Amino acid sequence: MSPEEAFGIFLVLIGCAAPIIVIGLVYYLKKRLEHKQIMTAIEKGTPLSELRPPKPNGALWVKNLTVGIALLAIGLGWGFVAFGDESVIVAVVLIGVGVAWIVRGLLNRKYEVQNQFSARKTVAQSGNPGGISASETCRQ
Repeated sequence: MSPEEAFGIFLVLIGCAAPIIVIGLVYYLKKRLEHKQIMTAIEKGTPLSELRPPKPNGALWVKNLTVGIALLAIGLGWGFVAFGDESVIVAVVLIGVGVAWIVRGLLNRKYEVQNQFSARKTVAQSGNPGGISASETCRQ
């Protein structure tokens, strides 16, 4: 291998590693800034519960269904490309994992809808649309 070829390979490897290094550096700096903010807030006496509001997670079933469909599509594509090859096993694994994620998403959707319905039903039965208990209304 000539020095020019080795230098070319080195440049390709650096080019592939550069985005990973940049993402890692940004993540590190972000965490360091968060730590400084938390320490400053603690020194000022701010309660930790006021520092970070809870993140809205959205519907979990949508995320699971999306991942499942993506893995299923990748597995089917891989299966068509590698048909008759020994790498068809990778496609079968991707399809299986994709189907599992889809089933998980559908089950999460089913139980999430049931939980929302039972919560609404409980509020409707108590006759309290605000979701505040009778003891809390007496205190107010």
